[in-house]
Amino acid sequence: QVQLVESGGGLVQAGGSLRLSCAASKIIFSIYDMGWYRQAPGKQRELVAKITTGGSTNYTDSVKGRFTISRDNAKNTVYLQMDSLKPDDTAVYFCNADRRVLTFWGQGTQVTVSS
Repeated sequence: QVQLVESGGGLVQAGGSLRLSCAASKIIFSIYDMGWYRQAPGKQRELVAKITTGGSTNYTDSVKGRFTISRDNAKNTVYLQMDSLKPDDTAVYFCNADRRVLTFWGQGTQVTVSS
């Protein structure tokens, strides 16, 4: 199966920062749009940010101005830089690769923001 390897989650105090990383294969990374989703306990998984193969980005309103998604094609890696973290950002964050009818998910990494 296609593997999306995530890292960077952890525990941080409110106002702090974390950077999540997701590494994919070269072939997958070159043709798939990449994104980050998150799921808090008792809530549905929601899209946080996505970046297309062309570099276009989209963010959910709650993270605009605080989170930045980026792609490093040389490293086949997508990043989510998270600044000014809030307790409401606490969730399991999942890396996603999407191309039309094909979608792949990472295993998830826990982000916990304390108040």
